[in-house]
Amino acid sequence: MWDGKTLTRGTCSVERNNPRGECFSLAACSCVPSSVFPAFRYQDAPAALEWLAKAFGFEKQMVVPTPDGAIAHAQMNLGPGVIMLGSARDEPENPWGTWKQGVYVYVKDVDAHYARAKAAGAEVVRKLQDTPYGSREYSVRDLEGFLWSFGTYSPK
Repeated sequence: MWDGKTLTRGTCSVERNNPRGECFSLAACSCVPSSVFPAFRYQDAPAALEWLAKAFGFEKQMVVPTPDGAIAHAQMNLGPGVIMLGSARDEPENPWGTWKQGVYVYVKDVDAHYARAKAAGAEVVRKLQDTPYGSREYSVRDLEGFLWSFGTYSPK
């Protein structure tokens, strides 16, 4: 709820009291974690990590390199926001191998979510599966072809 000065949600509130009068987002409040994360695949992910830091002020949060120098997974933050990225890979069975950007959404019950998406007609491009990094997830395209992945991994 916004009363013009304080934004409140549950037990969390953020006040608009900085000198410039800017409105703050609840995402900046630790009791309101995000569950939606932009995700990118770069031809040169190591260079992208450096460029995103230099150009936009993102900070490296986690980087998982592969033996060949590529990036299997990385997370960067800008304030409370988090993005995920990695190196583009030639994996025809994985939609992230050819699609360079999309959205990853954390959900608690991914099996129920998968059933719901299928029932609504989402185009499944990667079936629900357990991953080597401990997540259970799937990928779909929406009604206009945008790539969405849903799973139990939550970058924090």
